[in-house]
Amino acid sequence: MLQISNSVSIADWELELTAIRSQGSGGQNVNKVATAIHLRFDIKRSSLPQIYKEKLLALNDSRITNDGVIVIKSQSFRTQEQNKQDALDRLKALIQSAMVVQKKRRATKPTKSSQRKRLDSKKKHSHTKALRGKII
Repeated sequence: MLQISNSVSIADWELELTAIRSQGSGGQNVNKVATAIHLRFDIKRSSLPQIYKEKLLALNDSRITNDGVIVIKSQSFRTQEQNKQDALDRLKALIQSAMVVQKKRRATKPTKSSQRKRLDSKKKHSHTKALRGKII
């Protein structure tokens, strides 16, 4: 059971964890031991509340397929247990980040003094550059 918040959790049957061999160069165990974890979580078939599902499906994340399946591959650690915990933590972080409400941006105008300072610096810069020209 993966606890997302006080009221929301994901059951173990909803998570598909597969052990695979890690990529890259390694030592003696690289071709023998399946330490990497491939986590698959189907958003549409899950027991998450509808608002969670909508926000997750609306995310523009490369880990979410067109079918609404979150795929996370964890191979940072040398043991399968650590990689499994890492994959679960990353899934939890992804779901929690989808639920964060972005603060609305209020459009503002630059102040008169900031506009004046900008124009003065532009005039000063153009004057400096004009002095670099050929003398006739």
